[in-house]
Amino acid sequence: MVDRGKIEEAVRLLLEGIGEDADREGLRDTPERVSRMYEEIFGGMETSAKEHLSKTFTAENNEMIVEKDILFHSTCEHHIMPFYGKVHIAYIPDGKVVGISKLARTVEVFARRLQIQEKMTAQIADSIMENLNPRGVMVMVQAEHMCMTMRGIKKPGSRTVTVVARGEFETNSELKNLFFNMVNS
Repeated sequence: MVDRGKIEEAVRLLLEGIGEDADREGLRDTPERVSRMYEEIFGGMETSAKEHLSKTFTAENNEMIVEKDILFHSTCEHHIMPFYGKVHIAYIPDGKVVGISKLARTVEVFARRLQIQEKMTAQIADSIMENLNPRGVMVMVQAEHMCMTMRGIKKPGSRTVTVVARGEFETNSELKNLFFNMVNS
């Protein structure tokens, strides 16, 4: 549960720490605004992917399903700066499917936490495997990290790509290649 009082206190200290007057007109309400924002962007801390992936439908077609270009925003746990991009998910059902919006909701559960991209990619794949019991799942995340573009090396436009394969995708190169072709089309 987000403790808005602690966040507001921390923001005031941060403002003072960088030499600002936390009581000046433009900053007076900033601690409260930031606490509301954090409550929203870290809302995944209080939710589980299971609640989104538990409602399934029987499916006779057990061919690969791909949901691509799911936009997300997350926050890097190393610098508390945003990273954002797209998630692409493929799974091969084993008799049951989930509504396609539930895949995007699953992405949101894990993106709305202090996070690293590598872990988020695996969490999405593992939650789909655990809750849908498909024959396989593959997740690709492409993201730009503000900690690389705004500070440090300052390389805007560079993207980090992470891929996780589970089940049949781990051993079947043909399935992997089909997924990559579908994502890149």
